[in-house]
Amino acid sequence: MTRVEETTASKFPFSWPRAGVAAAVTALAIGIPTDIIANPLFGREIPVRWWEYPVFALTVLLTAAWFGIQTAPSDKSTGALPTTGAVLAFFAVGCPVCNKLVIAAIGVSGAMGFWAPLQPVVASASVVLMAGAVAYRWRRRDCGDQCSVSPATHTAESTPASS
Repeated sequence: MTRVEETTASKFPFSWPRAGVAAAVTALAIGIPTDIIANPLFGREIPVRWWEYPVFALTVLLTAAWFGIQTAPSDKSTGALPTTGAVLAFFAVGCPVCNKLVIAAIGVSGAMGFWAPLQPVVASASVVLMAGAVAYRWRRRDCGDQCSVSPATHTAESTPASS
């Protein structure tokens, strides 16, 4: 590894293989059952709406980012926030009348009259949750000496200027 690669790696601790696998799994797990990725196994009664594509793409990218960011070995944070975000995204981008849980709970007319208008709100909440999880993980990443502030710099910046 060259000196430039070492410096870049220490400033940006990111695992591209983990991110790639997470992106692929997320894309397949959400895209195939919701039929955003066209396939012969699943179908939709309601066509994919325009906003579902960006939500799907953001979900895949944010999941990849969360898995790619390397945290300190002592960080025992769970994946509850990004998992919740991904599950919400799954329900948000799915066909409102194809979801058996929604149909069982509120019926077809409820799915179209209540759930379908609520899906963009759920999608927004999903993206916000996932972006927050990525931001939190980024702040907790293991970046070695690059993140530490030297005592001389810290005291010089923290002491108020005399008048």
